[in-house]
Amino acid sequence: MNARPANRMTRGARAITLVAALLLGMLYVTPLWSVRLVAPQYPEGLGMHIRLNTIEGMKEFDLRNINALNHYIGMKPIEPQAIPELTYMPWIVAALIGAGLLVVALGRRRLLVGWAAAFAILSAAGMYDFWRWSYDYGHNLDIENAVIVVPGMTYQPPLIGTKQVLNFTATSLPASGGIIAGIAFALALAAVVLTYRRASGRAAMVGTALVAAACAGASPTIALGVDACVECRMLISDGRFGAALVTRTGMTLRFDSLNCLLEYLRDNPGASRGSVWIASASGATALFPAELGTFVRQGTLRPPMGDVVAFANAEAADSAKGANGTTLSWPELRDAH
Repeated sequence: MNARPANRMTRGARAITLVAALLLGMLYVTPLWSVRLVAPQYPEGLGMHIRLNTIEGMKEFDLRNINALNHYIGMKPIEPQAIPELTYMPWIVAALIGAGLLVVALGRRRLLVGWAAAFAILSAAGMYDFWRWSYDYGHNLDIENAVIVVPGMTYQPPLIGTKQVLNFTATSLPASGGIIAGIAFALALAAVVLTYRRASGRAAMVGTALVAAACAGASPTIALGVDACVECRMLISDGRFGAALVTRTGMTLRFDSLNCLLEYLRDNPGASRGSVWIASASGATALFPAELGTFVRQGTLRPPMGDVVAFANAEAADSAKGANGTTLSWPELRDAH
């Protein structure tokens, strides 16, 4: 399992975001919204489906019949080619899908938040535009040429739900595409929550490490060429890969690599209650608490012993990961060994 720096998405969040983005592709083949009219003279009902790029009748002649009824009360005919939103909506959804896939590829938490926010804004704008469109059709009537005129009467269908319009019961509800879009948005929010919960857990871990470091005072040191590794007994010669374990009794044990430290902890489980200090492979001189590090396994930089190195800087760890390496947090590295 790969650990993620604070600005990175978790693997689960990336998977959820990928599903959300791909689900939006279903909007090209499913209707977004449905409006159905039922009256005594139309017991089987008339209806229309609103799609990304057109409006069509639920049955073959429904849209034609609805336009005929609208003519009697002075409403404009519903002509898909005259509605500009139906021209650019497919492009907006395509851009949203592409942006979602880019977020998955880059794995940045801020990009995920931006994508989810854009998703929410576009969804709200789409709902408002549908309401505004239906308001225009239901209120701006051609009274002079209407056959039926009811003073003060408007014919706007509900945005969602059921409403009585003259002798028609109008019902407006999300169709399968609208439901799919809602599921995709819920998944986007779930990805954000999952990433931030993980980040909050990491922040708590870092805070604990900082308190422990403050209580312990100065970090332990390693005398290069003098101190020997407790595990392999070799002299420690490269400060970039060293580590130290301060036991609960105050004894400092030094190691020439993280792998030697991990082997020691595996063979001495009780020692894990002490504090672990590590060197940064980027060349920082002072050891720092292991909980604050980002670890790279099988990356481009290898220590003399083993295959794990540590970095104090998450970006440096990403750069050293290479094509085959993995990044881990200290608990993941410790538990996996």
